[in-house]
Amino acid sequence: MVHILLVEDDDRVAAALRPALHRHGMTTTRLATGRAAPDHLGGVDVVLLDLGLPDIDGVDVCRAIRERSDVPVIVVSARGEVDDRILGLHSGADDYLVKPYDIGELVARVHAVYRRRRLATPTGPEDVVEIGAVRVDLHTHEVTVAGRPVSLTRKEFQVLALLATAGGAVCTRSRIVAEVWGRSWAGANRTLDVHVATLRTKLGNPEYVQTVRGVGYRLGGLAAAADQE
Repeated sequence: MVHILLVEDDDRVAAALRPALHRHGMTTTRLATGRAAPDHLGGVDVVLLDLGLPDIDGVDVCRAIRERSDVPVIVVSARGEVDDRILGLHSGADDYLVKPYDIGELVARVHAVYRRRRLATPTGPEDVVEIGAVRVDLHTHEVTVAGRPVSLTRKEFQVLALLATAGGAVCTRSRIVAEVWGRSWAGANRTLDVHVATLRTKLGNPEYVQTVRGVGYRLGGLAAAADQE
């Protein structure tokens, strides 16, 4: 479960955003001012940072956070000029989203920066996912089936890694397309279906990647294990 530190001074924005994030399986801590944000990073997976704060400019908050931590920071601001976006990114932000925004896009970006940061950290037991005979190393990008190496394209691995890090939960089509391809287009669903079909063939068992009709995909082995607990 991803824990969000929301640094947002507007009570109405926070009141609308927090329940939406909770519905997507995230937890939140909210701060209405920015100066204390660097002291509240313990247990935080992603920071959503507004720039127009009452006590300190959000750009300075971003710099202060980056001095202490490599936690992903997404600037969520009404400042939409190119210079503002460049300044935010140069200050250490991992992404920049201009208000108003679509909640689905925000959630996709949260998952994307969280997953990128996980893959960038040194590998450990939590970076290896095993689904039946399939072993996925999220750090080295190596996949084996019953000890046999499986060669995947970059996109195929990204799809598999996204499903693996979901822990058996369903990943919607829109989320997979947004995180793996970074955009959507008229033929996106068909492209995703082709990649999933190829992935199933290479893994040697179609049940490893299960279709949830009308929603998306999940890893069958992890879902089955979760149901037995």
